[in-house]
Amino acid sequence: MGSIAVAAESRITQGAFEFVAKRYPLGRAPPAGPGATGTDACSRSWHSGTLAFPLRYPREEELNDEKRMAMREIDYFGDDGTRLFAAGCGSGPVVVLLHGGGPDHHSLLPMAKRLADRFTVVVPDVRGYGRSVCRDPALHTWSRYADDVIALLDHLGAPEAVVGGTGLGGTIALRTGLAFPARVRAVVVISAEDIEDDEAKLAETALMDRFAERVRAEGIEAAWELFLPHLQPLIGNLVRSAIPRADPGSVAAAAAIGCDRSFRTLDELGALEVPVLIVPGADDRHPAAVAERMSAAIPKATLARNVSFDVLRTADDLADAVVPEILQFLDN
Repeated sequence: MGSIAVAAESRITQGAFEFVAKRYPLGRAPPAGPGATGTDACSRSWHSGTLAFPLRYPREEELNDEKRMAMREIDYFGDDGTRLFAAGCGSGPVVVLLHGGGPDHHSLLPMAKRLADRFTVVVPDVRGYGRSVCRDPALHTWSRYADDVIALLDHLGAPEAVVGGTGLGGTIALRTGLAFPARVRAVVVISAEDIEDDEAKLAETALMDRFAERVRAEGIEAAWELFLPHLQPLIGNLVRSAIPRADPGSVAAAAAIGCDRSFRTLDELGALEVPVLIVPGADDRHPAAVAERMSAAIPKATLARNVSFDVLRTADDLADAVVPEILQFLDN
């Protein structure tokens, strides 16, 4: 008979979250069981040492206003072993908000804090951005991004969540809702990305390849000059503020998402079973017309018509404009 890994347990806290820490002998995999699922980092064979299993969410009465608004750091793993990062605040039902391509989770902190009095809001760094370093282009696909959302929910012990995002993050939210309908209560898409036909997709792939080459040769800031003149001022400001926190190798690798198709046609979105809020964008990469067509294709879609991206400049502006729409949508 083979030997069995024995775990010593102790309880730890991270902010207002409580965890049980289990120490396994080096080289031994934690056994599968109630505390671990196939997509939970704690159950995978490459791990040994101390692992933290979430026990429960903080109860409302345990959180004073200061604790509720404080951001808590969350380290977790994708199901391929990539170490990923998120931050969270608040209490209540879980809302995951994903940033767009270029910024990082900092772009959504004002939005998270405005929602934190009613929800547990978690803002990840999508792999390849911010502190979620991932320098392998092969590990940047839409399916992988959706899997990362589920890995985060598993890490938190959350059976379901509202999943939303801006730009790229909104596309990830849609993909997650389609692939994992039992885990997604609703979807929020802010500044919906364009869905290219075959010819446009070839051009997009070539552009993203040029972007990656320029990142490697000249740096992130120089590479973004390919895009920034064509984007809303808000997006440009959020991108520029994130550059000092970005890892160049990861940014170059993340450009490989240009080779993958998010959707071939809008008709695919007709399979979404959950309510979807769509906030139209205002530039060539996030055209308002796509949001209109997307709304028509999704059975339970709500189109927000009161947000004007042309006048937004900062992450606080974005939160002020969008949070009322999100709250109204979730209340309904």
